[in-house]
Amino acid sequence: MVGAGDAPLPDNPALIPWNAMVINLAENQDLLPMPIGPLVIQAATPTCGLSLIIPTYNEAANVEPLIAQLTQVLQGQSYEIILVDDDSPDRTWEQALLLKNDYPQLHVMRRQGERGLSTAVIRGWQVSQGEVLAVIDGDLQHPPEQVAELYKAIAQGADLAVASRHVAGGGISDWGIARRMLSRGAQILGLLVLPNVVGRVSDPMSGYFMVRRSAITQVELDPKGYKILLEVIGRGNVGPIAEVGYIFQERQLGESKVTTQQWLDYLHHLAKLRSRGRITALKQRFPIERFLRFGLVGLSGVFVDMLLFYLLSDPSMLGWGLTRSKMLASEIAIVNNFCWNDRWTFQDLAKSQSKKRQILRRFLKFNTICLMGMILNVLLLNLLYNYFGINRYLGNFVAIALVTAWNFWINLKLSWRVTDVQE
Repeated sequence: MVGAGDAPLPDNPALIPWNAMVINLAENQDLLPMPIGPLVIQAATPTCGLSLIIPTYNEAANVEPLIAQLTQVLQGQSYEIILVDDDSPDRTWEQALLLKNDYPQLHVMRRQGERGLSTAVIRGWQVSQGEVLAVIDGDLQHPPEQVAELYKAIAQGADLAVASRHVAGGGISDWGIARRMLSRGAQILGLLVLPNVVGRVSDPMSGYFMVRRSAITQVELDPKGYKILLEVIGRGNVGPIAEVGYIFQERQLGESKVTTQQWLDYLHHLAKLRSRGRITALKQRFPIERFLRFGLVGLSGVFVDMLLFYLLSDPSMLGWGLTRSKMLASEIAIVNNFCWNDRWTFQDLAKSQSKKRQILRRFLKFNTICLMGMILNVLLLNLLYNYFGINRYLGNFVAIALVTAWNFWINLKLSWRVTDVQE
């Protein structure tokens, strides 16, 4: 570690041993040194069980209540709390330093010259001494009491424990429908671009998690924006994953930092992970056998739809109106397809989530996805027939094939997700 009286660092950072690649930009010796150089977590002989990083920017009002609650939750554990502040104008780092006498496990880093939540977390991990590395937001929107549940999940064998809004016990306190739809839309997009990464957790946008140090050591991380969890799963050597439900709270003090730029950074991050081909998650081949089962179930749904449509709408039968008959026939066909898929196509995935509430949730997702598929089918048929001049029946066949693949893949990743969740 280089201090004020040591020799100057070499010009070429590549020649500097990692443990010397630190500079102290503050005169206050109570501050942790700020690492420089590549964003690589080194192996270390742990001196504590847990290193919890709190990245902050203008969170002076929240520091004291957050540290007090975390200390109470972690009482009796071997841990350290590292607050990494991006040189906040409200001097959050200074407010945290005032608490060190009361909370000896608290350490503070003031970053100057760098900014960004993801890199702040990694810089904190670089100076940490824990066997397990963690992150929690500094605004009290992540309930501190869930730290204990996440740590318990790691102790039970998980490499990664994620606090999720989308599993049992999870939720959102007060989000509008637009923000909910934006969040879900980002998740679906992630599933399409990086299914083997995003598909491993129910809440890939979560910024509240723990990971074993050994799962991300000697890996150069290159995050973009705020969604560091994607980087950990995509580039790390992460085995079993556990998820713990939590209620995302509304901010009580300070100002929200959610901006359009965050969503643009998220898209950029997805593209980077995809294009560089450095994803180390387990590779999954397209499940042909499961897809064929899904297709056979779909054929049974066509039969049910046609039969009911005839019985309901034909003048020689009930003679109902065309629209009413079609809507009812389609919905019953969807129910038929869901039942067969749940009991046959995705039986192995469904049996571990057999509660009535979980089945109902799967059905609602399946119904919504099928409705989206129906709309997509009509749009594709019109595009192929009206703009490309393809025969209407051939166009309909192509549209059905594409929509069947869409329905299968999205249902696999959302309605019957392939995850390593431990509940």
